[in-house]
Amino acid sequence: MKLPSLLLIASSIILFGACVSPKKLRTAEAKYNQLDSAYVAKQNELRECQGNMKNLNDQASDFAKQKAALQARIDDLNNQIGYLKQNSTRVLDQLKDLSVVSGSQAESIKQSLANLNAKDLYINNLQASLARKDSLNMALVMNLKSALSDINDTDINIKVEKDVVYIDISDKLLFNSGSYNVTNRAKEVLGKVAKVLNAHPNIDFMVEGNTDSKPYRNGLLLDNWDLSVKRATAVTRILQHNYQIDPKRITAAGRGEYVPVASNDTKEGRALNRRTRIIILPQLDQFFKLLEKNNQ
Repeated sequence: MKLPSLLLIASSIILFGACVSPKKLRTAEAKYNQLDSAYVAKQNELRECQGNMKNLNDQASDFAKQKAALQARIDDLNNQIGYLKQNSTRVLDQLKDLSVVSGSQAESIKQSLANLNAKDLYINNLQASLARKDSLNMALVMNLKSALSDINDTDINIKVEKDVVYIDISDKLLFNSGSYNVTNRAKEVLGKVAKVLNAHPNIDFMVEGNTDSKPYRNGLLLDNWDLSVKRATAVTRILQHNYQIDPKRITAAGRGEYVPVASNDTKEGRALNRRTRIIILPQLDQFFKLLEKNNQ
């Protein structure tokens, strides 16, 4: 395009702009700004309305849940009311029956209540007796452990199982191998046990011999039964003659190999099974007397 033409076009634009007065331009700009502000305000109102709508929807959902929960509660209360009505009817019927209870029936009810009270007292007495028995067992165990505190733990084991006190003494401490003659060292140990037993003269006990499973026969002894019995009676004689324990309190028994405490497949297990056990017998006669007393 030629320069004269460009100058013509530019001149036309300048002349056109000059035709619009500054006043009208300012008015138009003000109107534009006003409309723009109104548009922004409406946009804000729209967003606010949308937020309110969401809140209303959420509230409506919450109200629906609350309504369902309340309806379930109402249904549950109605069921309870129905059950109470049925129960009330049943109780009223029972009260009608009770209203015609005779004098003899009332006395029978009174006697039944008295019997229940007596049974409660009886049970309490038994529980107290059991508690005293447990206390005596614990005292006995503590005294035995104190008296035998200088003995190797692996040679003597004192324990309580099912309310019964057991004193296990290994045969290597009491006897020479294959023998039922009590060693001098063992007599000292039995003396310490006897001292505790003599301090409880009302306690009866059993001396029980036990062997391992290896077959045994020597002279007059035919098998492990014989050996276990001989060892039990040997210990019994020491307690009776050396330490003056009343023989009426003692029972001697042999269990052979048939009550093992460990496996006989190992050397260590067989050593544990070769033992003499002193069992503090439960004082059942005292409980029978208590039973008789409360049943009279």
